[in-house]
Amino acid sequence: MGQEIDLMINYPRTKRDVKKRGLEKTMEDRRIAREFGKDFFDGDRKNGYGGFSYSPRFWQPVIPTFKEHFRLDADSSVLDVGCAKGFMLHDMAEMIPGITVAGIDISEYAVENAIEDMRPFVQVADAKELPFEDKSFDVVISVTTIHNLERDDCAKALQEVERVQRRGSFVTLDAYRDDEERELMEAWNLTAKTVMHVDEWKAFFKEIGYTGDYYWFIP
Repeated sequence: MGQEIDLMINYPRTKRDVKKRGLEKTMEDRRIAREFGKDFFDGDRKNGYGGFSYSPRFWQPVIPTFKEHFRLDADSSVLDVGCAKGFMLHDMAEMIPGITVAGIDISEYAVENAIEDMRPFVQVADAKELPFEDKSFDVVISVTTIHNLERDDCAKALQEVERVQRRGSFVTLDAYRDDEERELMEAWNLTAKTVMHVDEWKAFFKEIGYTGDYYWFIP
C-alpha cells in the first residue's frame, strides 16, 4: 500500500461554519448536488459550489508538490479522475510544459463547460469503468471524487485507478478520526455516499488491492 501524505497541503482552505451549513442543508439539497449538473457547479451555494470558475490561486500552489512527489516532467502523463472543468489539468499543463494530461468526469455539464484549452483532453466517463487501457498513465490523481460512490463502487473505482496507473496514484477521500470529526463531516457533506474512519479506509485499501498514496478531506 502507498503512503498517507498530504499532497494538497498548499491548497488554500477557507474558514467554514460547518455546523451552520449542517443545519441549513436538506435532503433535497443533497439530491440536487448529487446530480452534478449546473445547480451543483454554478447554481445556488446551498446545492454546491455556488459558482465554479477558474482561479490560479487554487491549483498553482499544489502543482509543484505533485511535480516533486511524482517526478513529473514533459515526458510524463497524468489522468485526473473527477476533473470537473479541468482547472487542475490546465495549471499542470501550464506549469509543466509538454506533459500529457487527460481527465474524466461523470458530469456532462462540467465537461461541456471545461476551461477552453482542456476541452480536447477531458471527457464524460464513469470512475468505475475508466475508458483507458491498462497502465495508460504514469500517474492517476483523484481529489474528493471516489467517495461520491457507494462502498462497492468505491472499490471498483479504486481498482480502476490501480489498473490504469503505471507508477503512482493519489486520492483524497472524506474521512474522520474521531466522533467530533464525524459529526462535522455529516454536517458538511453534500455528495459523498461513502465516508469512513481513516483506519477503515486503510483496511479497505488493503482489502481491494489499492496501492497508491492517499489523504483525507476533513472539514
